[in-house]
Amino acid sequence: MNRLTDHLIIISFDCLSALDYPIIKDLPHFKTILNNGAYVQHVQSIYPSVTYPCHATIVTGNYPIRHGVINNTLLQPARLSPDWNWFRDSIRGTTLYDEVKKADMTTAALLWPVTAKANIDFNMPEIFANRPWQNQILVSLMSGTPRFQWELNKRFGHIRNGLNQPELDDFVLESAVDTIKTKKPNLMMIHFTDLDSQRHYHGFAGAEAIAAIHRHHNRLGRILDALKESGIEENSTIVVLGDHSALDENIALHLNVLLKKQNLITTNPKGKIINWKAYCKSCDGSAYIYLKDQEDLTTIRDLQTLLDSLLQDPDSGIEKVFTGKQAAEKGADGNCAFMLEARKGYYFLEDYEGEYLKSITQEEVTLDKKYTLATHGYSPEKENYGTILMAAGKGIRHITLPEIRLIDEGPTFARLLGVSLGDTDGSVVEELLDL
Repeated sequence: MNRLTDHLIIISFDCLSALDYPIIKDLPHFKTILNNGAYVQHVQSIYPSVTYPCHATIVTGNYPIRHGVINNTLLQPARLSPDWNWFRDSIRGTTLYDEVKKADMTTAALLWPVTAKANIDFNMPEIFANRPWQNQILVSLMSGTPRFQWELNKRFGHIRNGLNQPELDDFVLESAVDTIKTKKPNLMMIHFTDLDSQRHYHGFAGAEAIAAIHRHHNRLGRILDALKESGIEENSTIVVLGDHSALDENIALHLNVLLKKQNLITTNPKGKIINWKAYCKSCDGSAYIYLKDQEDLTTIRDLQTLLDSLLQDPDSGIEKVFTGKQAAEKGADGNCAFMLEARKGYYFLEDYEGEYLKSITQEEVTLDKKYTLATHGYSPEKENYGTILMAAGKGIRHITLPEIRLIDEGPTFARLLGVSLGDTDGSVVEELLDL
């Protein structure tokens, strides 16, 4: 299969929404891409529309039920801070970067989710120290390319302020510019989370989110300049995409509080979970309910009664309830007993103490980052909830398309680099490509 480009740079601006188009269409660096390439007005995300499943979908062309990354975090009911799906082996099957590497091309990834311990030439994975005894730099070094990361940390580490934004993305930007100039990879995947953070903590359309879009515009400009300065611009393709959108919310749903009241969750006197029959695992705007014993028919009946009563109550915050089979049909985890969709304005947390419903204020968000004022994870069928894609450079046609699906992106990127992801849920969007 012939290659359409020599260098593919994929920039994921986490939480970039189709609704951001009126802002970005007038910003010069975004305009450069829009005026010279392809623009997709609406990209339908996946269910649940959270970051790690979305990014695994982008590189596999498959829904979560097939690639295996069905949530950001693992089901660990007794842990205050569950581990995330950081590692490449969380993904079933092949990926874009695997196939590119097999074709003897070079790969690079900067904070791209689910790439820890992946076979990527220049890899700085997104992973954080999640145990008191762990050191952030060591955890990163051990999970990616040690020398590559060490050099970048030595040169640009002073820019970072822990995991805080916008400093983290500023560090990623300098690392990306340096990598383009010095490594000139055939595939480069860059993940920026500034916008996502600002939306979570200040709301979808707050001044902080708008400022983050403008910072992303400047970051895009620096990357475009780096391609010129490196001498590879003529043979390069640049893709700018979002993984999901977000919706404003201000009420948290604590379904585990109700499960505990029904003795489906048991805690010790210190409030730590010691046993559970059913557990509500949050995906923010949606949630899975898992059974410890999938054959426990009594618990299934109790859950069904509880969920039916919540569905009848317009103030419960729950819009829809799916069975595990129905969740699987939507591409989510079929191993759940039920999957719940929150109404607009609501989202799920995993607390099992306190009240079922909790109204959230800006002050509480500032004090405790588990609270947010906008989030995602909702069904991609929700109104005004699409994301976006634009691309320019070698192999890209000048075209506007009304809609594609997130699952179509991976096969299309693979075609640009002359490789294949095999049999995927998504398909190559040939209209985007100069074939």
